[in-house]
Amino acid sequence: MKAKDYQQLLQELCGVVDEAIHIVDAKGKSIIYNEAMAGLEMTNREDVLGKPFREVFSHIPQEESTLYRALSQNVATIDQQQTYLNKYGKAITTVNSTIPVEVDGQVIAAIEISKDITEIKSMSDTILKLQKESIHPKKPEKPEIKRYSFDHIIGESSCFKQVLEVAKKAARTNASVFIYGETGTGKELFAQSIHFAGERKDKPFLAQNCAALPESLLEGILFGTERGGFTGAVDRAGLFEQASGGTLLLDEISAMPYDLQSKLLRVLQEDYIRRVGGNKDIPIDVRIIATVNESPESLIQSGALRKDLYYRLNIVNLTIPPLRERLDDLPLLVDRFLEKHNKRYGKEIWMVSEGALEKLKKHSYPGNIRELENIIMSAVSLADKEHVLTEKHIQIQAAYHEKSGSDYDPEKESLDRYLARIENDLIRDAMAQCGGNISKAAGRLGIKRQTLQHKLKKYQV
Repeated sequence: MKAKDYQQLLQELCGVVDEAIHIVDAKGKSIIYNEAMAGLEMTNREDVLGKPFREVFSHIPQEESTLYRALSQNVATIDQQQTYLNKYGKAITTVNSTIPVEVDGQVIAAIEISKDITEIKSMSDTILKLQKESIHPKKPEKPEIKRYSFDHIIGESSCFKQVLEVAKKAARTNASVFIYGETGTGKELFAQSIHFAGERKDKPFLAQNCAALPESLLEGILFGTERGGFTGAVDRAGLFEQASGGTLLLDEISAMPYDLQSKLLRVLQEDYIRRVGGNKDIPIDVRIIATVNESPESLIQSGALRKDLYYRLNIVNLTIPPLRERLDDLPLLVDRFLEKHNKRYGKEIWMVSEGALEKLKKHSYPGNIRELENIIMSAVSLADKEHVLTEKHIQIQAAYHEKSGSDYDPEKESLDRYLARIENDLIRDAMAQCGGNISKAAGRLGIKRQTLQHKLKKYQV
């Protein structure tokens, strides 16, 4: 096969993959620029192919160009965030990996693979802006974000009262707290209660879901960024600086990339941070509360959570029991939710019937307290002028059970439709179990996040 044939084969291959790919030869001429890359940069392929990339993307400073660095210095760049203007002046934010291709000691080409995170970058900037405004509000008359205290925590069962007692003791210290509880058990409620009952109550309480953002953005949100640290970087304080003197809740810490967990451990040991791209050490005084919704032992064993980070954070350990292990508390919780949602929907429901209560007690509650509240909220909102909720008002979605295939009838349903129905059920179940978190649900299903997003649109979940 001739070199031209290989190039045509590569061109066809790059045309069918989802990743955005740009390949230049040793002279910097663009020889591959697939549709995905053209869509990402909102640029016509004809304006790029066959032309020197430095001529087409002249607005990117040469020293910041990863393609130039790969060709001229034989240096690879892996997962680097870049914010730059495309040919038409539109700001694009990507995570790039650029690799030089070397043959016999000579760089003959450079390959760049990019992922568009423009919307995620915008979201991360908004997160930092809102966090900052919550600490220094411009208009004090605005309603404040809901603050939880131990008065909001309901439960009389012995296993729950033991955890609550430990949490109240933790509030009197500044030690790190590690909270394990299934989805919907009230981990953030405990975290806020500990903060607002302690000596740091007048200082900021900030929270970050570690599963919500990719590593490149999460690191900047936590530690801040320094102008010049990467293309498009600006001077911005991260959550550690914003939460100075207060508490930082790291929700789903096991979703934090492994390398970033190592950086976090170093910060906790040395009590200072360094902004991304910066060289100045900034002292910090922040209490950390971390949460997970799977057992720490299983997370450590699977490699999702660093053992040394777990031991560093697990000074005070709280394991919140699931609702199925404290069903004696169910009547108390139901009464509180009735009171709350009567006000919300303008209803006058006084109680639930014995039959309704028995129906509620028979459910396993994979979504725990949050699921119970949603059931009561739905019942209250749909009730007419009744004063008592009965069994007919309690709508509990049956948990999905895997099908063995025994219910498949080819005369009633095609195989494609049957498999699509099974897939739809599995996806809905995973999303419910993971509280709507796409990253966690994708991991639970063993598929890529992008694949799950596509299927969510397909099935209108």
